[in-house]
Amino acid sequence: MRENAINGYDVIIVGGGPAGLCAAMYAGRGMLKAVTIERGAPGGELLNTDLIEDYIGFESIKGWDLAVKMSEHAKKFGAEIVTDTVERIRKVDDGWFDVVTSRGALYRAPAVILTAGGTPVKLGVPGEQDYAAKGVSYCAVCDGAFFKGEVLAVVGGGDAAVEEADYLTRYASKVYIVHRRDQLRASKILQQRVFANPKIEMIWNKRVVEIKGTGQAVDHLLLADAITGDPVRLRVGGVFIFIGFKPNTGVIEGHVKHDAAGYLITDEKMMTSIPGLFAAGDVRSQVTRQITTAVGDATTAAIAVEKYLAALREKEKAAVGS
Repeated sequence: MRENAINGYDVIIVGGGPAGLCAAMYAGRGMLKAVTIERGAPGGELLNTDLIEDYIGFESIKGWDLAVKMSEHAKKFGAEIVTDTVERIRKVDDGWFDVVTSRGALYRAPAVILTAGGTPVKLGVPGEQDYAAKGVSYCAVCDGAFFKGEVLAVVGGGDAAVEEADYLTRYASKVYIVHRRDQLRASKILQQRVFANPKIEMIWNKRVVEIKGTGQAVDHLLLADAITGDPVRLRVGGVFIFIGFKPNTGVIEGHVKHDAAGYLITDEKMMTSIPGLFAAGDVRSQVTRQITTAVGDATTAAIAVEKYLAALREKEKAAVGS
């Protein structure tokens, strides 16, 4: 037993977004002693989303409001939510997991559900880091209001890019969507919305090669034609980048099976290749990543943890009796 360890938990839930809160709710319903560790306010990416229109039962709801509802629902069933950042998850020799946080806490349990989501993928071009928080952003809801009357660019072609471009038109005088292909990957209903928005203009077959500015703020983008390579200069007052997310799986010590993009591979019970380590939501390899899939994963994971722990107890009894 490790000194100064926080014990007594059946399961540790890492991440407090929709998947983590749903897992916490089901763990409570299953009479499991659980702790949910979230680095910020409960809700995860919901807190960075203005309007949600694809979560069944809510035709339209603010991301913040849904986060509050999910958090309150989980707490109704006894969810314990701790604000801290998990730095390491490691399965040790006794079969339990050590979960270490940035505040120096050590939590121990026989099972872990990882629901830590992902972080925005960066373009990796000159000027991106220099102008972070000076016109380069990865969250329209967080920063859109700072760009009233500006001409903005959104880089990307998926659902997130299209949704955020539409959101930014409430502040910007004009929004360009810069996409390296000749068609969007976003859902058809979202495409129809942006194509009908007079403030949005598509820039097809272009990639960003540099973000330029005055030293204090973004001034323009240097683009290159994806086919000919010809340079294009696009004057904007800010750029919002939505080209994907990297799963937050780096906290796991030891080898765990994952796909080419780093997303965890699980079985039908949401268990990873490390027995006792389950994954749900955006960290898991799957076809799509939506709130609905996140909470579905979490439901399965939490119920599977109950069965996993019951099987462990039976093995322990059998070992004692033999």
